[in-house]
Amino acid sequence: MAAQMMQPRARPRGSLISWFNAPMSSGLLRPPRAAGSTGSVRLTVSDAELASRGLAVRRTAEGIDVAALNEVFARVGFPRRQEERLRRALAHSRVVWLSEAASASWGRPVAFARAAGDGVFNAVVWDVVVEPSCQGLGLGRAVMERLVEELRRDGVANIVLYAEPRVVGFYRLLDFAMDPDGIRGMAYYRKAALASSSSSSSAPATPSSPL
Repeated sequence: MAAQMMQPRARPRGSLISWFNAPMSSGLLRPPRAAGSTGSVRLTVSDAELASRGLAVRRTAEGIDVAALNEVFARVGFPRRQEERLRRALAHSRVVWLSEAASASWGRPVAFARAAGDGVFNAVVWDVVVEPSCQGLGLGRAVMERLVEELRRDGVANIVLYAEPRVVGFYRLLDFAMDPDGIRGMAYYRKAALASSSSSSSAPATPSSPL
């Protein structure tokens, strides 16, 4: 499975509103609620097995080569990020990544996932990527299982992500499901808001105008 299909780009193309109002084949996903369940995710591949394949599991952003992560983003079709802003994002995220165990490659990720949230109730998963040459080896699943495990261990019960229609099946294998409450996600787009404001600038302002 191509990693670029596992997670939408940082600035999703098209309309998020119509995407989320599409039939239930895409949209907001979250693991099924499990009362009292924390840190109970079953790993399909152990840390020891990954180590036997020359891969090390990292559960913090410490030591990650941000430039190398940006290169992985680019190779799977994600936009490159400003490195300083990416470092700030990592500092505010729960991170799981895999690197080659060899010391020369220690900081270069071959698989990566992160989640951001309040650390108590809610988290949103972002930037799930796998180095193209390492795809098809179950590494995307490995980082996702560990990320959910870490969040559940912290007591975070509501874990969500945005999925393109073609990868919903991948996340369902990880026990994610379309939200049973029928919640739809919405995103604020500054560019669209400014365009709307500009097109209506010649009309008299009214007290009910949102801009």
